[in-house]
Amino acid sequence: MKDLTKGRESTLIITFALPMLVGNVFQQFYNMVDSWVVGRYVGKEALAAVGTSFPIVFLMVALAMGIGMGTNVLVAQFYGAKENNKVRLTIDTAYICLFVMGIALTVIGYVAADPVLRLLRVPSDVFDQASQYLKIVTIGLILAFGYNTVGGILRGLGDSLTPLFMLIAATVINIILDLLFVRNFGWGVAGVAWATVIAQGASFVGSVIFLNNTHDVLKTDFLHLKFSREIFKEIFRIGLPSGIQQALVSLGFMVMTAIVNGFGTIVLAGFSVASRIDSFVSMPAMNIGMALSGFTGQNIGAGETKRVSRGFHAALFIGLGITIVLSSLIFFFGNILIGVFTPETDVIAVGHEYLKIIAVFYFLFTIMFITNGLIRGAGEALVPMISTLAAMWIVRVPCAIIFSKIWGTLGIWYAMPSGWLVGTVIALVYYKTGRWKKKAVTGKKIEAFDM
Repeated sequence: MKDLTKGRESTLIITFALPMLVGNVFQQFYNMVDSWVVGRYVGKEALAAVGTSFPIVFLMVALAMGIGMGTNVLVAQFYGAKENNKVRLTIDTAYICLFVMGIALTVIGYVAADPVLRLLRVPSDVFDQASQYLKIVTIGLILAFGYNTVGGILRGLGDSLTPLFMLIAATVINIILDLLFVRNFGWGVAGVAWATVIAQGASFVGSVIFLNNTHDVLKTDFLHLKFSREIFKEIFRIGLPSGIQQALVSLGFMVMTAIVNGFGTIVLAGFSVASRIDSFVSMPAMNIGMALSGFTGQNIGAGETKRVSRGFHAALFIGLGITIVLSSLIFFFGNILIGVFTPETDVIAVGHEYLKIIAVFYFLFTIMFITNGLIRGAGEALVPMISTLAAMWIVRVPCAIIFSKIWGTLGIWYAMPSGWLVGTVIALVYYKTGRWKKKAVTGKKIEAFDM
């Protein structure tokens, strides 16, 4: 646990964000290994199957990410205000939400897998493998939910190092099992899916056991969890818009994938690999935004709004510097990176074309995500949701539909970053109003009852 209300803002944000960044490097590496293994040992159809399933899985995890974000903000604010009894109650309430949602969405996701893939117009030579992968990963949803909730709790307490160890463990297990199941056992995409489920399960269960033995505040008796209606409402007030935002992003990418699917397996495979690299490059901004969210939560709870503003400017400076370097790398060397996943030159050409176009606009994504990180940390999740809704559904998706009919795949690629400008403007305008300074949830009376 780390107190973020004292010390130099830029140093705190960097040291808090760095373990998250390294952790997400492992997370993306974790996802990339799946693509690399099937691309190298199975074929482009399997590569496309994993790629087209990813937004659907992300959609189902979105609500869990929302609960994780809501939990993160409440834990950070209560911890910053030194209200440790409410920290404990928030953790218990979050676990109860996790179990209920995990079971419900596992059933829904498994049943809906094939209809959703048909709706996305997945090519016939990809459909069966995509269905197999998606159904297996859905079985492990509750484990993914558990990881997101534990990570949100820890970051709220200023601990970004333990989630890093959780991810490293999951990544190592996933790599070993991917190679074993696919290369040695010949299980194809099913092997990749089972490797993911087992790795997530091992990481979640291992982290809970570790935390129960090392963190007094996080020690959990799952047979005697306490539930608070007030905290439940606050988690969903903050977390539901964040979950809806993530769901909107995922639905948007599903629509974009459906548009890409219309251009055939080669374009889908190139887009799938390039999207993995795209996710990798966007990580620093996302993690700095998450670090700023925890920093903001604790300082809002402590009444230090001026520190929040100084932290925001430091985060922007750091994030934009990193973004410029990474954007330059994928613009000039994206074809080499894509070639790591597949030897097929036509797939590489499609992916590199996409990367060169969006690389120019990453700075907008960086500003948008860091600004939204501050706003969420203050306890206002509705504005980031509106920002995402406008960026994705009012700008990006309509542009992709229209432009793809005029310029083909180039139209889709140019539509991808089009929404970032709108989202950035909305977030910055809200920040300038200063309304985020009045969103603290500390100091309220909270009641609880045993489950």
